[in-house]
Amino acid sequence: MMPDIFELPGPKSNSVEGSLLDFGRDPLGFLTKCGREYGDIVPIYLGLTPACLLTNPEYIEQVLKERNLFIKSRGLRALKHLLGEGLLSSEGDSWLRQRRLIQPIFHQKRITTYGNIMVAYTEQMLKTWHDGETRDIHQDMMRLTLNIVMKSIFNCDLSDQAAQDVAHALDVTMNWFDKKRQENFAFVEWLHKPKDISYENAIQQMNKTIYQMINERRTSGENPGDLLSMLMEARDEVDGSQMSDRQLRDEIATLMLAGHETTSNTLTGVWVLLSRYPEVRHQLLAELQQVLGERPANITDLPQLPYTDMVIKEAMRIYPPVFTMAREATQDCEIGGYQVPAGCMIMMSQWVMHRHPRYFAEPEVFQPERWRDDLEKNLPRGVYFPFGDGPRVCIGKSFALLEAILLLATIARKFELTLVPEHPIVAQAAITLRPAYGVKVMLKKVD
Repeated sequence: MMPDIFELPGPKSNSVEGSLLDFGRDPLGFLTKCGREYGDIVPIYLGLTPACLLTNPEYIEQVLKERNLFIKSRGLRALKHLLGEGLLSSEGDSWLRQRRLIQPIFHQKRITTYGNIMVAYTEQMLKTWHDGETRDIHQDMMRLTLNIVMKSIFNCDLSDQAAQDVAHALDVTMNWFDKKRQENFAFVEWLHKPKDISYENAIQQMNKTIYQMINERRTSGENPGDLLSMLMEARDEVDGSQMSDRQLRDEIATLMLAGHETTSNTLTGVWVLLSRYPEVRHQLLAELQQVLGERPANITDLPQLPYTDMVIKEAMRIYPPVFTMAREATQDCEIGGYQVPAGCMIMMSQWVMHRHPRYFAEPEVFQPERWRDDLEKNLPRGVYFPFGDGPRVCIGKSFALLEAILLLATIARKFELTLVPEHPIVAQAAITLRPAYGVKVMLKKVD
């Protein structure tokens, strides 16, 4: 008979709370400790929820590949009030149909049209920066990437009231989720969640705004070439059907949340690391000056900016924008020769794997050069997966990488960002990995 995963060694825990308190106090430290001290499968109890952490890349690949056997975890399903049945939260045939509809929109040729928007909005932001001033760069990156995603989806910017309503709803939602995680709320029954009036009101306002924009677009018949127009025109290649207003709303909410949060966090990590490693910043600047000179960056420059690309890859290794992914087993199954019960939560942590000394020499050190010679292709699948993997790999991966490179190239050529001494840099693990207290930097114009 196949041995049960809960026969394997794991962290000692209280019989009722399990490791819930330890995980809630310090998710990153707890997962790292489990990943270093135990085996390829680490059994964990989070309250009454049976769970396990996978640290074997083959097992991680297996779980991410089998989308029907391992579905999104209950923690993510709790976001359905915000995201509905969007790509991030839907399952089964509903997910497959939506993926078919949306995939062509993220074809490489379409994504490149947004490169000019990314650079233009970044240069617009830089005009408000001044030599010698102090800024919270995380807030700046959040606003910039949200502005870009709003322009890309709706062809409007954050100066518009509609965009401000949506931005407010996203901010309230992230704060709500962070608060609930800190209360260990992410692993109790979501049906018993208390009402949060500000959260409910923010989502109602966001829904009103999105539906109004959809209706205005349908009435006018205009097609400015933004993502909303593409979503409205998309037809299922199998039955020719199009998205309902509800489906459009769900995908738009998903694109807004996923489309700015992860990129802004990635870039915030980049500025922290470049300040701490000036030799990397000098090498980055040398490449940018050689390739770009005084002109703005554009999509055609990417093949000539390999070091810039490596800086982004390495920043996502050290500060992965999503620190862990979780799936729930839909039935009794097997992983690595061990039986996994139905309902078990399977955890796969980018934070743990990206910093694992088995795969990365000096994992705590910022070394963009490590990505030379196709390191990413030579690593086992399941070691480096900032955008997930398998059939549910992030559909916006190419958009996010393009944006990160173009924004980095545009900003780094104009300003040097130095961390303000004594300001604490603390990674906060919630839906995404973000700085708990922001990141204060001093600006210095590049000569």
